[in-house]
Formats: sequence, C-alpha cells, structure tokens
Amino acid sequence: MTNRATSEELVFEALPPARGRGFATTWWGRSWLKALEDTALDGGRLRQGRRHARAGAVGAVSVRPGRLTAVVRAGDGTGHRADVLLRQLSDREWDRLLHTVAGEGGHIAALLDREMSPQLVADAAAAGVDLLPGIGDLEPECECGEWDHCAHTAALSYQVARLLDTDPFLLLLLRGRGEQELTDELQRRSAARAEPAGNAAAQPAGVPAAEAYARWAAGPLPVPAPPPRVAEPGTGPALGGGVPPADGLDVGALEFLVADTAARAARLLAAALGPGHAQEAPPAGLGEWQDAVRMAAVGPAAHITARLAAGCGRSALDLDLAVRAWRYGGRPALAALEEAPGEVPAAALGQLAAAWAGEESRPVLRGGDGRWTVVGEGVQLRWGTDGRWWPFLRSRGRWWPAGPGETEPAAALAAARGGGGGGRSVAVDGAEAAEPRQARSSNTA
Repeated sequence: MTNRATSEELVFEALPPARGRGFATTWWGRSWLKALEDTALDGGRLRQGRRHARAGAVGAVSVRPGRLTAVVRAGDGTGHRADVLLRQLSDREWDRLLHTVAGEGGHIAALLDREMSPQLVADAAAAGVDLLPGIGDLEPECECGEWDHCAHTAALSYQVARLLDTDPFLLLLLRGRGEQELTDELQRRSAARAEPAGNAAAQPAGVPAAEAYARWAAGPLPVPAPPPRVAEPGTGPALGGGVPPADGLDVGALEFLVADTAARAARLLAAALGPGHAQEAPPAGLGEWQDAVRMAAVGPAAHITARLAAGCGRSALDLDLAVRAWRYGGRPALAALEEAPGEVPAAALGQLAAAWAGEESRPVLRGGDGRWTVVGEGVQLRWGTDGRWWPFLRSRGRWWPAGPGETEPAAALAAARGGGGGGRSVAVDGAEAAEPRQARSSNTA
C-alpha cells in the first residue's frame, strides 16, 4: 500500500478486496467500528457498506484533520463521494494529551511501533481527552443525500478500520495533528522533563556532617508529609522490542507480573494512607496457590493462566474452580471450596435448623462437617469459618461455587438453585477479593 502526503493530509490508494477477513484486528480498530455500528440507525445500510468494502468498491482514501473522504462505487458502477467527520481536539486538549504521553516512555515507544496502548487511551481519558470515537462521533456526509450513515459512508468507515490497524497515527491526524508534528513535540517535551533531573544530578549529594549534627541536636526533625494517593497504578514500560529476550523468558508473563505488582503497590499505599491504618493488624499473607488464584482471577492470557496452574502442580480445572470461588469472595470463598471447616458452632447449626421453619417445602439436607447436600437436587450448602453460607452446584463431577457468601442459609440455597448466585458475584480487581459488607457485621461464628 502506498500513499502520498501533504503537511495535513494523507491519501491512501484503494485497498484490495477484503474477502474472507475481518476489517479490524486491533482493539482500537474494533473500537472504531463499534462507534460506527452503535451510531448507525439502519443495520441494512451497514451490511450493504460492508459488502461494498469487501468488494473493493472504496477508492483512494483521504485522511486529514477532522475528515475522511473517498469515492465509493455501487454495484452498477455509480460513484458517490462519501465523507466521515470526526471532531478535532482543541489546543488545550492537545496540551493535556501530549503532557500525558510525554510522561510515559512506554506510550511513545508503542506509538512509534504503530501500536496504541490501552493504557494510553485510559490515561488520556483521565486527562479529559477522548481519543477513540464514541456513539455519534462519526458524522456522515454523502452525495447520495442520506442524513444518516448510508452504504457509502459505512463502506468508507469499514475500509478506514483496516488503515487504522496498521497506523494508529491516522486517528491522531483525524483528531488534528500529524505524525511529524506530534513526534517533534513529544521529543521536545521529553527533553524538557529530563533536564531538571540532569541538573539535580549535578548538585552535591548530602549535607556537611557538622550541619547534620546541629539539626539533630536542635530536636527531632519533622516527619515528612505522606506521599500522594495514586488514582490509577501505571503498568510500567513495555518490555517488547530492543534486545531479544533470553531463551525461555516469557515477556508477556513478565509484563503481567509488573502490572500486577504496580496494582498491589497502589492498593497498599491507599490502605496505608487510610484512617486508622496504624491500629490495624496486617492481613495474613497469601500462600503460593492462593496468590496464583488471585492473579488468574484477573483474566490474563491463556498461556499465563496455564503457567500459574502448572507452577502449583494443579490442573486447569482445579484453577477454573478456584478462580470462580475467588471471584465470588476471595480467600474465604476459596477456603469454602477447598477446606473442611471442622467443628461447626452451635449458632450456625441453629441457623440451619431454623432457616425453613414453618415452610411446607423444607429441603431435605444430608451431610455434616460444614457441608450439607440437598437430596435429589445436586446443590450444596457449605458453612465457612468466616461465618457465611456458601452455595455450590454439582457439574462435571465436581462441586462448583454458585454465588457469594450469604449470612442466611436460605439465601445461599436460593443462589445455588439459581445456578450462579443470580449474577451477584463479588468484583475482583486482582487483589484479594473484598468481603461483602454484611459479613463483617453478622459473623455467626
């Protein structure tokens, strides 16, 4: 594919037909198409546009700030000029965006490698700048006269998704600035950021001993202010590119561990800055298997999940079960899955005895030692040492967690009978799952 360019416009020759392949393979290309498909009112026009694009009916594509243009030919050979408009960023938005990108070397490296990091888009959004289009952002203009997206503007949008796959700078050009202008400005800002650090390095380190002793003799030094809270942990620099990795080094797995470490550090800092932290006992550390389950619950790539299971000597099914438990309730849910609670307190047994008092459809329970199976139903209740009742469902020869812990056995049984807790799983972000609030105030143990 060749193109010619001016200072504010790139023109791409017509792409060959796209039969047998999708129009977008990158996540940002798919986001572009989602904006189109969420906006268009007529699904039939979109399907017709996809057929035009697949057949190679879209001519040369012009990309310039705020506008895409191409001539799209219908099946009878009739050509229509189609335009798709996207709002350009203001100077203030560009300033915030460039400040964000220049502050992260990984963002710059990814762009130069023709990649758009999801973290870049997230950081830009945090700075109040929407890089990717959303619903209604892709505005159509076509000679055919339709006011909504027609087959011609849809075909142009599908074709542009293929171009965006290979060069995310095209999206930035649509937003108002070309690649050369951006790279020059990013280099300038990066150099400006580095200059104060270089000047600081030239200053003498430390203070004279006599001055330090005089400060100590004058009394205790003031405690420095705590560090600021971190809104979102960074993911660190991209580890791809440069020197090839050593044999056996899984770069993707290492990047996952870096991101996980950053997220955990951010949570520890937030906890340390919270009120009453000094009076709280530190939580017990996680074992190797618990920590592997915690990381797998985030949903990393399949090969990373496989390595986590193999590293603990467990099967993929073992990890699937454990991850499901962890997502419902963290460490207590995992304990309910894998550990017998031992002697059940009388208060918990009393709860179980009174749960269906006066009801005609009282379930028939069989079992003990903290686990009771409902006869003839393939569901089970388990009492956890955290004082909650955990629902389980029999499937594929194993007992599967079916919902979060409940303070009442009847509620847990309803979740088990529902086959999945009614969708009320406990959100897990990679740290130990937060326990539901009711469990803290109603521990029956």
